Amino acid sequence: MYVSDLGEQWHAARLKPALAHLDSASAGRSSYAVIGAMTAHLWRETERGSYVAADDRSEEIARDTKNLGTLIGHTPDEIVYRESARAALRALLTNWRLPVTSTVWVAKNEFGPNLEEFERRGYVVRTMPEADYHGHVDTDALENMLQFEQPDFIHICHIGSMSGVVQPVARIVELAHDAGVPVVVDMAQSVGHVPTVTGADVVYGTSRKWLTGPRGVGFIAVRRDSLRPVEIDPSDAFIAGRLGLGVAIREILDIGQQRVFRELARIGKATRERLHGIASWEVLEPIDEPSAIVTLAPPPGWQFEDVAAARDKLLHLGILVTAADTWRAPLATETPVLRLSPHLDVQREDLDRLADAVRTMGY
Repeated sequence: MYVSDLGEQWHAARLKPALAHLDSASAGRSSYAVIGAMTAHLWRETERGSYVAADDRSEEIARDTKNLGTLIGHTPDEIVYRESARAALRALLTNWRLPVTSTVWVAKNEFGPNLEEFERRGYVVRTMPEADYHGHVDTDALENMLQFEQPDFIHICHIGSMSGVVQPVARIVELAHDAGVPVVVDMAQSVGHVPTVTGADVVYGTSRKWLTGPRGVGFIAVRRDSLRPVEIDPSDAFIAGRLGLGVAIREILDIGQQRVFRELARIGKATRERLHGIASWEVLEPIDEPSAIVTLAPPPGWQFEDVAAARDKLLHLGILVTAADTWRAPLATETPVLRLSPHLDVQREDLDRLADAVRTMGY
């Protein structure tokens, strides 16, 4: 039995997996239609030449970019494609004329490689206050901070790489804009997963996770009325991948994006409820956190090698998850976790098998 009402529909559109795929936060499973669109375009490139084949699909590409804008709250002319989310961030920081001694405020869940990009450029990084031990930003405290000091920009991971916590991005944007501070949002784990129309000045993300598009396609959108004259040139794009992403977005829009978001939140809650209190493992998010990423802290004393061994054992049993080490969120934790990220077609039997397996590894 599927956890989601959409599970059977989502499953029917895809090849049957050889295992319980609970790892959408790494890479979701593309549909037959996504793969077909990419394959067809690669054949067209062979027949007609790459640039002619791209011109043949110019109207479709424009429609797909408009659809992406619908998801993220930006106009098509503000969107540029890159090969990954990290490449998108690098393009932004390269083209944004920030002061040499810039200050950026981040949340504790900030992605480690993003911090490396800031540090490489000599930015001063400060953390925003937390409202609870789960790591949500305390927006009341942030409002007070902004009255006395303003960073050059705020960078926020909407959802981090090793936590299912959803940051209150819309409220952060509102407070920052009241203080004249631009906001950049990393949507790598949130687009296609939770609502992502936030009013932020810059957003960027990737195709391969919750959108279940192909690997090798990222995007960035810079709001024209806020960060001028930041201009990011289009890359020599992976057109077949962009067409695949376009199909993946249309699939979500055809279902109804709000319906997808609700179902994924429901799946996250069901997963946490099933795993809560299993042996010595601890579910780290609130049970009703509105995301489908679930992280399990291991028994006391476990190191990353132990968590990785648990991941390997689960894979041997036909269950795919991620062993997430602390480099993913170095400001937030010193403890590695098992990260689970089921999509709409997860079955209750998958969660039961996972719970039984984790129980035997909890002592």
